[in-house]
Amino acid sequence: MITDDSDRFNPRDPKPADAGKPSKSVKRREARQLATQALYQWHMARQSLNEIEAQFRVDNDFSDVDGAYFREILHGVPQFKTEIDSALTPCLDLAIEELDPVELAVLRLSTWELLKRIDVPYRVVINEGIELAKVFGSTDGHKFVNGVLDKLAPRLREAEVKAFKR
Repeated sequence: MITDDSDRFNPRDPKPADAGKPSKSVKRREARQLATQALYQWHMARQSLNEIEAQFRVDNDFSDVDGAYFREILHGVPQFKTEIDSALTPCLDLAIEELDPVELAVLRLSTWELLKRIDVPYRVVINEGIELAKVFGSTDGHKFVNGVLDKLAPRLREAEVKAFKR
């Protein structure tokens, strides 16, 4: 009997051309991390978005970053800030102005994704928001972000959330 071993790993074979390159999801995660920092800077310093973007592109290695997604987030969140904050407010126990600026940046980014990037599943948005809060937020900031996004997702993606919970 002859078997087809074409899918079997052979250590002597050369690596595929894309071996060692980060996946799309890794590049997006890196873009979200840089965008969170950039949005924090925008919120705190009120610099122009173009200045912040230029600074981040000079100061950071973008080889493992989805640069287009970073730019889309950085410019999209401020563009839709009023809509984002209006969607967030009913899910908060505090006023927007009272939120920790880092957690606010994470929540605005995640809300923007829920509103404007329906190609990104809501569960991915929530998980990425939690991870951003773990990296940049206060000790229990990720729990707060999780709670807010768990309330927000069904409001903004009702059909998707219902379909998943079946």
